[in-house]
Amino acid sequence: MKAIGPVFSRLVFAGLILVSLCGWDFSRHGVPLNEIQSGGPPKDGIPALTHPEFVSADEAEAELLKPTDRVLGLFLDGIAKAYPIKILNWHEIVNDRIGDRPVVVTFCPLCGTGMVFDAIMDGAPGMFGVSGLLYRSDMLMYDHRTESLWSQIRMEAVAGPMTGRKLKLIASTHTTWARWRAAHPETRVLSMRTGFRRDYGRDPYADYQGSPDLMFEVGARNGAYPAKEWVIGVEIGGVAKAYPFSTLSRIQSPVRDRVGPVEVEVSFDRTSRTAAVRDGKGNEIPTVTGFWFAWFAFHPDTKVFAEKSP
Repeated sequence: MKAIGPVFSRLVFAGLILVSLCGWDFSRHGVPLNEIQSGGPPKDGIPALTHPEFVSADEAEAELLKPTDRVLGLFLDGIAKAYPIKILNWHEIVNDRIGDRPVVVTFCPLCGTGMVFDAIMDGAPGMFGVSGLLYRSDMLMYDHRTESLWSQIRMEAVAGPMTGRKLKLIASTHTTWARWRAAHPETRVLSMRTGFRRDYGRDPYADYQGSPDLMFEVGARNGAYPAKEWVIGVEIGGVAKAYPFSTLSRIQSPVRDRVGPVEVEVSFDRTSRTAAVRDGKGNEIPTVTGFWFAWFAFHPDTKVFAEKSP
């Protein structure tokens, strides 16, 4: 009789996962279906923002932000915007526009990855929501028009009618509010007036970020660095390379390196723990800043920058 409780619990849990996977079109898929998991919340249980409001830098500081708070910064077409991680933790997706250009700002708290994509799909603006599903511990978002599932870090649709279609990554900056405001004093900031009642002053992932453990298995793991070591990763010409923050913090910045056929310059600010990768002409290259385990899970053949011996 003692075994009935645990068995029953496992059956209930399996049933919840089955329910969460129902309603999605898996007739086409680009990844093994057994690697798609429920993250817990149902579809739209984490509400994406579709009509975001923005405030000035002064108003943002009065509302919410402290100098050391992290933001995902976007400078595009001469317009600067900051998306506080305090807000992204609770919504994960912001459907926005930079001028007339639709973008989708995404953040996966489990992987630490903030990524911005061009939201034009087949010539029309796309709208995205949070599916509640995960692939390799990373968020799967869905587009409202076809309800295809899109992997954030993989940057493509992995199930549904759009399977195999790619997203275009736009350069963004994972940094502190103080550094972003100093660089872009005219920046607008995502307001906490989202239309939802959330405690944006509380980090629901604080315990997770401070723990070496993962909530969900990701398959490929590499113990060369702690699972939640921060890295900035870049992929050029089919070659992926990661730059661990622990290594960048020990050497003089910037450092010149090569990724595939391209010479790059990698800069790192120790105070704000901000990294960026630029090409030989000084143009910023779109990158992924996040946890080492997440980068490796999607790039198992990645190269890793190593400090040169004197």
